[in-house]
Amino acid sequence: MANAFSKEERVAFDDILMGFNDALTLSKNTMKYGSNGELMERASDTLYRPQPYILTSQTRTVGSAVTAQDATQLKVPTVLDQSPNVTWTLDALELRDQLQEGRLGKSAYQRLASDVNSKVRDVISLEGTLVVPVTGASGNYDDVAVAEALMLEQGMSDYDRCLALTARDYNGIAGDLGTASRSFNNKKSVDAYERSLVGMVAGFETLRIDSGKQITAAAAGGSITIATNGAQVQYAPSSTADNRTQQVTFSSTTSMVAGDCFTVAGLEAVHHITKDTTNQLKTFRIVSVDSGTLATISPPMVGANSTPTDAESQYKNIEVASTSATAAVVWLNGTATAANPFWCKDSIELTLGRYAVPEGQGVDVIRGTTDQGVEVVMGKSFSNSTFKSTYTLDVFYGVTNLNPEMNGIVLFNQ
Repeated sequence: MANAFSKEERVAFDDILMGFNDALTLSKNTMKYGSNGELMERASDTLYRPQPYILTSQTRTVGSAVTAQDATQLKVPTVLDQSPNVTWTLDALELRDQLQEGRLGKSAYQRLASDVNSKVRDVISLEGTLVVPVTGASGNYDDVAVAEALMLEQGMSDYDRCLALTARDYNGIAGDLGTASRSFNNKKSVDAYERSLVGMVAGFETLRIDSGKQITAAAAGGSITIATNGAQVQYAPSSTADNRTQQVTFSSTTSMVAGDCFTVAGLEAVHHITKDTTNQLKTFRIVSVDSGTLATISPPMVGANSTPTDAESQYKNIEVASTSATAAVVWLNGTATAANPFWCKDSIELTLGRYAVPEGQGVDVIRGTTDQGVEVVMGKSFSNSTFKSTYTLDVFYGVTNLNPEMNGIVLFNQ
């Protein structure tokens, strides 16, 4: 083949694949789903993935029949919609230095890995509904422990949890380990002092990211109310709908933006399995502003009051402590800052796609797959008229927040 990869180029691709795999720090800590190319093409690159079942229990009375409940399976649409590409050219003079390819290949995989990591970060940062506002700067164990308590009291697993901290916030925690509890006979203190390494904190595997998704300061004002009458707080989950969001009525949506975080007076979070109230206000996010008074929020308000359906009882997520028609909204993102996402690993899914790129049609193609299953495709073509070789590097994937109530953000300096 006229455009066949040389031995040096194949070695360079192996180096690219290895570096790309090592750079996928956030996506390593997600669920993976390998899609079927033929099925995805026929379904317009969209399929539905199941959420975990939640069932209720009852007390058996011997001699009386038990009541069977309808098991409602919730599902979430996942879309293959991320297709980042890096393309570059080298002319016949530049190709005399084979190291050019290696340096450009490194730059290419760093960019693609950043794209994948940033997408995981942004999905959690904008869609995660567990919000922990911290008044001061990042500095000690307590800042992380609040996020752990929030997850545990709502019934989430105490394992496979991650917290990605921005560089400054991560170093704030490392600084606490390196000074307040400094002991050079203690490996954790030494690692924090020498390498700014935090490791496990409050049940979270901590990761350091160079930057976080910026969350702006809430600008809607302090007098906003939300409708909390029966229909609004009795969202009924359905097996035929995406149950991660709900459209609700506010007194005004002026200056609201997607990503705003808030609580509602009188709406308390419950343990998702036992349905016991946590005595802590439920946290919500604005997903979209739909009109002057309507906005879509996440999660929906499933109060399961007044003869609830089986689905409402199973997926109840709030205790309605007040029966008033409206309730006050309190904004949690009072100051613009970078979000620090945290999540249960099985709540975020990386859906893996594949390109069907033909070979032997003037472009040579080489493929490789990372440990996570992400396929990297490299193509090469040559133009005899310009004496330039064109290289392409592609990945194809989607990131889905399967359950926004199992992930969220820590906001410092609030």
